[in-house]
Amino acid sequence: MEIEEDRIKAMNFEYPEHVPGGVSFLPATWTKYREALDDLVARHPIVCGERKEGGRDYDAVEGTYAAGEHRDAWGCGWRNVASGMQAIVTDHPVPTREAVHKLKAPQVDGPLKHGFLYLRLADLRGFDELMMDFADEPPELQMLIDVVLEYNMRQLRNLLASQTEEGLLYFGDDLGTQKSLPMSPQKWRKYLKPCYSKMYRLCHEAGHQVYMHSDGHIIEIIPDLVECGVNVINAQVRANGLRNLARTCKGKVCVALDLDRQMFPFCSPDDIESHVREAVETLGSPKGGLWLEAECAPDVPLENIEAICNALEKYRSYFN
Repeated sequence: MEIEEDRIKAMNFEYPEHVPGGVSFLPATWTKYREALDDLVARHPIVCGERKEGGRDYDAVEGTYAAGEHRDAWGCGWRNVASGMQAIVTDHPVPTREAVHKLKAPQVDGPLKHGFLYLRLADLRGFDELMMDFADEPPELQMLIDVVLEYNMRQLRNLLASQTEEGLLYFGDDLGTQKSLPMSPQKWRKYLKPCYSKMYRLCHEAGHQVYMHSDGHIIEIIPDLVECGVNVINAQVRANGLRNLARTCKGKVCVALDLDRQMFPFCSPDDIESHVREAVETLGSPKGGLWLEAECAPDVPLENIEAICNALEKYRSYFN
C-alpha cells in the first residue's frame, strides 16, 4: 500500500513520495459527532483511513474507555466518569514498600498495552509513592521494576512468537509530564533505560523495528530511547518544542509528531494550517524522518477537524 510504503521509507530516510499523516478520534468524539464525523472521514480517506461501510456503533466503547470502575489483571482500580474518554487509576494495589515484597505478576497473558512499564509502576504504587522511591532508591524500587519487566518480557516473547513477518512493533508509555520528566534523566537512565533496552533489543533480534509513543516532555532522553532501539518516536510538539525536536531528532530518528491537540479546540482553521506547515518545514526533509499524527477529542470543532485533514493532505506533497 502506498501510504504504508511512505511510512517505512520515511522511517528509514529513504525519500518517501509523501509526508505520511493520519488523524484518529477518541471514542467520545464519535459519540458526539456521529454521522457528521462519518461523512467527514469519507471525504478524507488518505488521512483518516477508509470509511467503514454499514452500521457504525457511535456509542461503542471498550475497556477503560467505558464509564464506571474497572480492575485490571494487576489489581489496579480504574475509574472513569466520562464514557469514551480514558480512565485513570485511583486504587493502587502496592501502596507501601512492604507490599512490594508480596507482589506477584498476573498469571494471565495478554498484549502489552499502553503504559506497560513506567506507567505500570505508577499505577501499582501511586505517583507520589513512586516518586519517593526514585528519590530514596530503596531496594524495593528495583524489586518492583524487576517484577514488571519479567512479565513484559514474557508477553513480548509471546508476541514475537506469533509474528509471521518482520515489521514495525508499536509500544506506548507516557514518560513525561507537561514540562519535564517526573524524575531526573540520570535516575531514568539508571532504572528505566535498561528495561526498554532489553525489550527493544529482543524486537530487533527478531527482525522487527520499534515505534514508541510517549506523551509529555521527553526531549532529554530521546537520544537514550534511540540507543534502546526506537526507530520511530511519537512525541508531543507542545511538551517538547518543535525546534528542540528538530535539534535532537532531525536526520537521526524518525519523528511521528503528535500535533498540538491542546490547541485544536481553541484555534482557527488558519492556525491549524500554519501549525502543520511549520512542522513540515522544521522537521521534514526530502529524505524523510517525519510522520504527522493528530488525535481529536470531542472538544475539537468539526471545522477544525476538517482543517486538520485538509492541512495534512496539502502538505503531504511538500517535498515533491
